[in-house]
Amino acid sequence: MQARITDLYDLSHSIAGDYLTQFEYPWEALAGIKDFILALGPTLPADEFDEVKEGVWIARDATVFDSAYLGEAIIIDHGAQVRHGAFLRGPAIVGKGSVAGNSAELKNVIIFDNAEVPHYNYVGDSILGYHAHMGAGAITSNLKSDRSDVVVKSADERIETGLRKMGAMLGDWVEVGCNSVLNPGTVIGRHTRVYPLSRVRGFIPADHIYKDADNIVPLA
Repeated sequence: MQARITDLYDLSHSIAGDYLTQFEYPWEALAGIKDFILALGPTLPADEFDEVKEGVWIARDATVFDSAYLGEAIIIDHGAQVRHGAFLRGPAIVGKGSVAGNSAELKNVIIFDNAEVPHYNYVGDSILGYHAHMGAGAITSNLKSDRSDVVVKSADERIETGLRKMGAMLGDWVEVGCNSVLNPGTVIGRHTRVYPLSRVRGFIPADHIYKDADNIVPLA
């Protein structure tokens, strides 16, 4: 199962790149996102970032709509957009040139540069890679119905995460179709595309098209 950080992400495309290097699997980073943000924030260049309230840093060339809600432990990087009605509960890193769109909700996430959650998305306890994109209404489900710990599974391997809450780990350039649900513990390899209205679970390899659970085919 190629679900390691080095399999999924180009770490040069996130302000959290150095932080992520200390872990093998991306979900191992979830517990420390808040502490990382609160440690990094005060070190950001004062001529490039404003601390708009305690624990929230926004690049001066980012765009944040007045109607957006900003919780605690948030960094919004250069050129990012946080649009009308976005709900950034925090902790959250919104990468360079990325988009948190109307009515999107972010909770305990790292959004890499140029990634997009542009319309009515919930992204919780998740990491989205460089240029990853979630179609309108697509969400990450981060809690199992029986409240048990999340396990990442492939056809022949399973990894116990020890986490009660874990959403999805999307590799660089992943495309998720509209109104899809990524179940707890979903890991999607780089460049893979997910059809709209999909219900995705477990590990999906890189460079594939997910049509349904029984129809996952290589990219042409």
